Amino acid sequence: MPRLGPTLHSLAAQRRRWRELMRDISAFPTPAGLADALGEARLGVFRDAGRLTEVTDFGANPGGLQMFVHAPAHLPSSPALVVILHGCAQTAAGYDFGTGWSALADRYGFVVLAPQQRAVNNPKACFNWFLPGDTTRGRGEAASIRAMVEHAIVTYGIDRKRVFITGLSAGGAMTSVMLATYPDVFTAGAIIAGLPYGAAGNVQQAFEAMFQGRTHTAAEWGDHVRAVFPYRGRWPRVSVWHGSADATVVPSNAHEIVKQWANVHGLDPANGHTDMVDGFPHEVWRDAAGERVIESYTITDMAHGVPLSTKAVRPDSDIAYGVAGPFLLEAGISSSYLIAKFFGLTEAVSAASAKAVQTKSAMLSSAPPPPRGFDVGAVIAKALRAAGLMKSDA
Repeated sequence: MPRLGPTLHSLAAQRRRWRELMRDISAFPTPAGLADALGEARLGVFRDAGRLTEVTDFGANPGGLQMFVHAPAHLPSSPALVVILHGCAQTAAGYDFGTGWSALADRYGFVVLAPQQRAVNNPKACFNWFLPGDTTRGRGEAASIRAMVEHAIVTYGIDRKRVFITGLSAGGAMTSVMLATYPDVFTAGAIIAGLPYGAAGNVQQAFEAMFQGRTHTAAEWGDHVRAVFPYRGRWPRVSVWHGSADATVVPSNAHEIVKQWANVHGLDPANGHTDMVDGFPHEVWRDAAGERVIESYTITDMAHGVPLSTKAVRPDSDIAYGVAGPFLLEAGISSSYLIAKFFGLTEAVSAASAKAVQTKSAMLSSAPPPPRGFDVGAVIAKALRAAGLMKSDA
């Protein structure tokens, strides 16, 4: 057993490191405020700000969380559902705005569910992914999120075979929790800068797992998942994302997540196939039928956050998904788009979205050119500086 003195010293150091991290986060402007600052700049994603609607009565809520949703105006029958879990010091609306999930929902015709933490549960707005009372099937925050999912399924006629979940940092760790505790609910999940299920059972272990990493054998990690619920069905597919320069949740956690889910799927974590996607290492594990069940992206030199490509780089759309900010990092790769693709949501553009894009293209082609001397880039830069997302020139 560790001696009390060194344990207290280690915990104090980790707490100081956490406080410094939180103090360094700049104030992120509200989505609506940023949209107002940008006005009608030709960046349609900024007008997606503040698009979530709160649902106050969704059933049992033992974890005391808030529920927000976004549903496109014209939903197809039996749409998919994507649950998005924000990180510490973030809100549901800010995370949705920064990652662009509701814009993707409009484009491809699915519903977004965004749970939100309350300060009374965690003063830093982190989901309590490390507390047994919140990470057990049928209890606490995990049960609250499950109740939200059921409410959304019934309300929007969701296809129960197309329920997905993703999150960042504490939200990524909580994604691990939900995949492990409710494998009968989620078809797939994406864990961004997160941790394996069972990595911590209290605050001290959480800090150790985040800042140092915890190592187990693949079988030990897999046993953590199998011990939760006697499940005999098809396990969720998993996409793992992590920056190689992440000092908040060390990158070794990504490897441990892969080990955990490879073991659950009966695969060898050493037998992945590596390629490159948008210039970054990407590893894939397939089952006996050849289906991709696990994938892992390593975003070279990226710190702690969601990797974004805020420029329209995809051939099927002129929309840029996401807005850079704290923990929302321009990296030249759109994790939100690629996660939606992994979930199987990008195979068909909704009819309403296709019509909107055609209308937009026609309007842009017929619009008169800006007056001579008008600098669109300067206008956008000015708005970003006013919103606090770009530093002013010295």
